[in-house]
Amino acid sequence: MKNHNYLVLLLMTAFLFSIVGCNDNYSRTDTRITAYAADGLDLKAVGELLKTAKDAKDLEKKLNKPGGVNNLDLDEDGKVDFIKVASADQQGIRVMKLSAMLSGSGDLQDVATIEIEKSNQNANVQIRGNEQIYGSNHYYHSSFGLTDALILYWLFGRSYRPYYSPWGWGSYPGYYGRGYAPVPVRNYRTRTGTLDRKSTFARSNRNRLSREVAPSSRNVSSRVKAPLKRPTSSQKAFQARNPSKQVRRGGFGSRSTRTTRSSRFSRSRSSRFGK
Repeated sequence: MKNHNYLVLLLMTAFLFSIVGCNDNYSRTDTRITAYAADGLDLKAVGELLKTAKDAKDLEKKLNKPGGVNNLDLDEDGKVDFIKVASADQQGIRVMKLSAMLSGSGDLQDVATIEIEKSNQNANVQIRGNEQIYGSNHYYHSSFGLTDALILYWLFGRSYRPYYSPWGWGSYPGYYGRGYAPVPVRNYRTRTGTLDRKSTFARSNRNRLSREVAPSSRNVSSRVKAPLKRPTSSQKAFQARNPSKQVRRGGFGSRSTRTTRSSRFSRSRSSRFGK
């Protein structure tokens, strides 16, 4: 009798395992991200571009010229988003904030900050990527002499005044015009490769200045469609309702991730019954 009950129990257990195993087939998903928002602005290349600018206004112009380092299309409307530059002094550390103005709505989304600290005759330069776009602790660092970059004369000279971009949604400078189309990621990386190869900026996962710079204000847009590394809850909700082209389609990017939900019961069944 005991053997009979044990056999019945074993058969029922095997049946339940088979049901769970079948359900797993329906929960299997294949998610592919072909390009992230971060792939649209190479911060290492931005660091090299910084050395060629004479002030924040000039940096803004260089960032937004067609064929340059900016390939951001956060709202995926087919136009590269204009990057606004704003500078400030935070207790001796000069800060320039880069914010993308979504071309379809005018929303602002912070992209990165450039933080520069004077140390005797040198300047320690740090570029910090925005957490939503680049993920946590995404830094690039370099150090060069005060006479090695024109922008340092402006930042630490007597004539320094904070810069605030005068441009707004629908009101753009002539060099940007009505906007221009982004290029595929592989083309963009070829474009920025020259700057990257000669760059003195090195990747790091922590702050290298004498102290952490706290942002004076934050711009977070809930209309970003391009895949983010650490989206806020409102950004997640928007992207769930408005899937990115880089998720729904294959294409030109470099990243591809597959996520599959499997059951521990199914794995147990496989090991026990040899299937």
